[in-house]
Amino acid sequence: MRKLTLLFFLLVATLSLQAQQRIQAYLNAGTTLSQVEGDELKGFSHLGFTGGVGAWIHLDDRDRWALAVETDYNCRGIANHKSSSENYYNIQLDLHYVDIPVTLFFHDPYGGLQIGLGMVYSRLVAQPHGTVFFNPNFFIPDSSDMKFLKDDLAPAIEMRFTVWQNLKLSVRYQRSIIAIKKGWTFKMGDETWSNDCYNSSVSIRLAWQFGEENIKTHKKRRR
Repeated sequence: MRKLTLLFFLLVATLSLQAQQRIQAYLNAGTTLSQVEGDELKGFSHLGFTGGVGAWIHLDDRDRWALAVETDYNCRGIANHKSSSENYYNIQLDLHYVDIPVTLFFHDPYGGLQIGLGMVYSRLVAQPHGTVFFNPNFFIPDSSDMKFLKDDLAPAIEMRFTVWQNLKLSVRYQRSIIAIKKGWTFKMGDETWSNDCYNSSVSIRLAWQFGEENIKTHKKRRR
């Protein structure tokens, strides 16, 4: 993952030097709130770190359209630690991904908001041994095989705006369209059923975008 991130950053930096008026590199870091749909729990209870590098590619001279390509680390997973007697099971499971999002953005020239739609390919690079505790007299999740599939693909929607100078704030929501675990089995009393599981997450990040001064200078020259 380190080699992939370094290679991507060097590529972005090289392209930025060659085309400073079109491509800007940026660094981002933040947090991800996530859940796994199909785990019989509700709420974005898992909190994880996210961060990475990206390239912001201007597609037109009016700065209305841009393409963002990133390589990110993202920690998603399942978390439930409620102590209520009504809670049927507690779980802590971290899923460490390398994300490669490709997002097409439209820039609102009046409000300054950038709205993007894209796709995110994710590769599961680590899954530490998690913990599962449950009441066998009430609710039984199958914990004999907790391995999740390596590949994930998710459409994403993202909103982005400038906080101060080169500093941007972005919020991205994404939800898997392919199952990350198939047929997770649950049992309650005499009833048994199985669910396919999907990642669902909200990432809130700050990004520092390089080369804003070059873009502003280029805009002035075009006028």
